[in-house]
Amino acid sequence: MQETTHPWPNFFIAGAPKAGTTSLYHYLSQHPQIYLSPVKEPCYFASEVRSEHFSREFESTAQRSGRQLRTYLDGPMTDGDPGGIVTNWEDYLRLFKNVDGEIAVGEASVCYLWSPTAASNIRSRIPEAKIVIILRDPAERAYSQYLHYAANGLVRRSFREHIKQSARNTRREFNTLYPFLEYGLYCRQVRAYLEVFPRAHIRVYLYEEAWKDPLAFLKAIFEYLNVDSEFRADVSRRTLQRRAPRSLTSHYVLRKSGIAPRLKALAPRTIWNGIRTLLFRSPGSLRMDSADRSYLCDFYRDDVAKLSSLLDRDLGSWLK
Repeated sequence: MQETTHPWPNFFIAGAPKAGTTSLYHYLSQHPQIYLSPVKEPCYFASEVRSEHFSREFESTAQRSGRQLRTYLDGPMTDGDPGGIVTNWEDYLRLFKNVDGEIAVGEASVCYLWSPTAASNIRSRIPEAKIVIILRDPAERAYSQYLHYAANGLVRRSFREHIKQSARNTRREFNTLYPFLEYGLYCRQVRAYLEVFPRAHIRVYLYEEAWKDPLAFLKAIFEYLNVDSEFRADVSRRTLQRRAPRSLTSHYVLRKSGIAPRLKALAPRTIWNGIRTLLFRSPGSLRMDSADRSYLCDFYRDDVAKLSSLLDRDLGSWLK
């Protein structure tokens, strides 16, 4: 029996990171029969994703997010996403207190795919849940995440240095090195869901195929969630386009010193846009070095072969 009058989620966008899940979250949110948690990534069902497991460099951000989240959960939850990890079941259910007759109720925590505990935790609490998984070429996924870190001033090492340090890393605390390469080891992750959920409750999509035709992709998900499949979402804007600073070291120092956030807050929009142009390279100029891609293809080769067998799909393009 439910211990609250709040609705429960009945579907989850489980990942992978950097596979278009943020765009999918926003497109699904447009549908009048779908309700998504206003906190996009509460991470509740991933038992490992807790602030005590964060590295020192992420600790202050996690604490600040936690304070903002507490205020948000105690309010009407209409002011945008404060971020933060939800660790309490009653707090988690508060995320769905504004559901108003929607058929599909869900959330999107991309750590759920990587998490060794999320699949069984979801199954235990919500056994009829539907799971949406999007898998992306793991080398491209890693590069996209690296660019995300770089854009946020979290790294100052080159991509090659970053992936090699990640491969050597043995510490299991959340930082820019972990879980970085691990996010792309999909076989164990997908199998965890297939082992505890009925196959009919899982949809696995490939990023490279799904986003070629966003409207067809969304129609398929609408049908899966049993909502009006004729609804047409506005897909004219993609979120979180990758970018990178022209100087990793300078941007890292600007972010660490707090200068960049203050500039953004104080400068008029037109001036800040000009500053951004000076600080960042255009997305179209960003390409992974062929040697780095070769390194990552070798790193992921065995896992891709196992995943291909598990899904009975040809994933050879990921290894070219």
